[in-house]
Amino acid sequence: MPIDGLTLGLVASELKKEITGYRIDKIHQPSVDEIIFTLRSRSGQKKLYISASAGIPRINLTETSPENPAVPPMLCMFMRKHLTGCTITDIIQEGSDRIIYILLSGFNEIGDPVDFKIVFEAIVKHSNFIILNNDGIILEAVKKNDFNPATGRSVLPGFKYVLPPKPVKLNLINDETDSIVNRVLSEGNKLLSSALLNNIEGLSPLISREISCLVTGNDEQVSALNDIHIGKLRNTVESFKNIVISSGSPVMLYKDEKPFDITFTDITQYGFSVKPVVYPSYSALIDSFYSERNKINRIKQQSSDLQKSVSNLISRAARKLDTRLKELSDCKDKDKFRVYAELILANQYSLEKGSLYYDVPDYYNNYENVRIKADPSLDPAGNARKYFKEYNKLKNAEKLLDNLIKESEIETEYLNNVLDAIKRAESVSDITEIKQELYDQGYLKRIKQAKGKRPKPLPPVEYVSDDGYTILVGRNNIQNENLTFKMSAKDDSWFHTQKYPGSHVVVVGNGDILPELTCRQAAVIAATNSSAEESSRVAVDYTEVRELKKVPGGKPGMVIYHKYNTMWVVPDKELCDRLRKDR
Repeated sequence: MPIDGLTLGLVASELKKEITGYRIDKIHQPSVDEIIFTLRSRSGQKKLYISASAGIPRINLTETSPENPAVPPMLCMFMRKHLTGCTITDIIQEGSDRIIYILLSGFNEIGDPVDFKIVFEAIVKHSNFIILNNDGIILEAVKKNDFNPATGRSVLPGFKYVLPPKPVKLNLINDETDSIVNRVLSEGNKLLSSALLNNIEGLSPLISREISCLVTGNDEQVSALNDIHIGKLRNTVESFKNIVISSGSPVMLYKDEKPFDITFTDITQYGFSVKPVVYPSYSALIDSFYSERNKINRIKQQSSDLQKSVSNLISRAARKLDTRLKELSDCKDKDKFRVYAELILANQYSLEKGSLYYDVPDYYNNYENVRIKADPSLDPAGNARKYFKEYNKLKNAEKLLDNLIKESEIETEYLNNVLDAIKRAESVSDITEIKQELYDQGYLKRIKQAKGKRPKPLPPVEYVSDDGYTILVGRNNIQNENLTFKMSAKDDSWFHTQKYPGSHVVVVGNGDILPELTCRQAAVIAATNSSAEESSRVAVDYTEVRELKKVPGGKPGMVIYHKYNTMWVVPDKELCDRLRKDR
């Protein structure tokens, strides 16, 4: 759930106490809309994380370090030039709205003092991160636009910063409780929760429903409230005002053992179906709730264009294969042209030039007459040569098409393996390695070569079976090939899903006869690390590494084998998570 204005205000107050006076030491931009400031002071180092993601904007201190791109984005370079060394002087919220100002003070290149202001707008679909100078002029922004009808303003360098439009609401902290209650009661035709949400700034649907539940026991229309309800409403609004003033408590709500929502107070509306857990700080609460989602979003952002490119390549390869299969089908009639040529030559003494067709006995078919179309401008020998030429053309095409069809089938299989690896990528580094593979195979154009050496290849994913055997899993086609043919011993056991793209899985057997449990767990790991991970029953082939051979002229990771066994298993992500070594 997005952070509401009241919770964001509590986060801002916490950050003000924690990092005011800290100096910006390093700046990183892991993805388009994520910024991480490494802050330093005499008391130590802290990391401030800001995400202007359209789905889950947030600001908090973090302990995690997301992967950074090889080449920093332009915005990151701009911030490193102008904001590195600046000191955070204040953190302020705009009323109870989802807008936070971070005030910075520093020096320019010639030593003159300069001030900057970072504006973080956590307005879900229209979230943004904007840098202003001391005069309120926009210097840079994560999301620039000429004019956005939804916000009614322009966000471009050189323009004066204008707050996004917002409805007129009352402030829970600064306005009188009676004023708030009277405003809510004026909306008699609405549910109490809706009236609260529409009239109190920064209130979330969760807190609106909670207040309504505490007042009426459910969610009644405002017009149905009696004097007792109105008295309860006044007391409850006053109570929530005091909770916010006293900073509340960072609470994570768990439903079915999974994080469900975050807030600043205990919640009663769900009864015992939701379990509240108090966290030590709002930053810890937010980081815990959103970090996994942000990781998934970051990978999706990095992989979406690549996935689209590979899908287009698969479609193109499939069309090419269909065309070649159709052409091969047309070649099946080639012998007809050879027979026509032979029949014309056998009967040329009785045929004349200028005929539109020849009626000749077919000695291949009990001497029944067959009508053969003829070119009147050619004599019988010339028509025979023409049919022989067509026959030879189709005969040569058939030989060529056999090879081309095999190439197309190999290419389609390879690209499907690449697409499967992209969908199962767990990090930006995984995506980078797959991109590199596609560059090397000539499927992607290398726009700009990053300076320096290639990043160090990632190791295979490592699992340990319940019997204690190491199980290695390739992350992409290049790693599959290296794992199978370079890293594994000849007597190690190899597993792969049958007829599904997926990872190569190798059990390091150390010359032992593997226990049945380890073999089954390796097969489950192979099924789960494949495009069949959602299937209810999957066939997994297994054999010794010595039985594998590379496909002649094949793409990376493609193998052939003839001696093998097959095991049927059910993919199990929970088992894989339990056996995985780095988790």
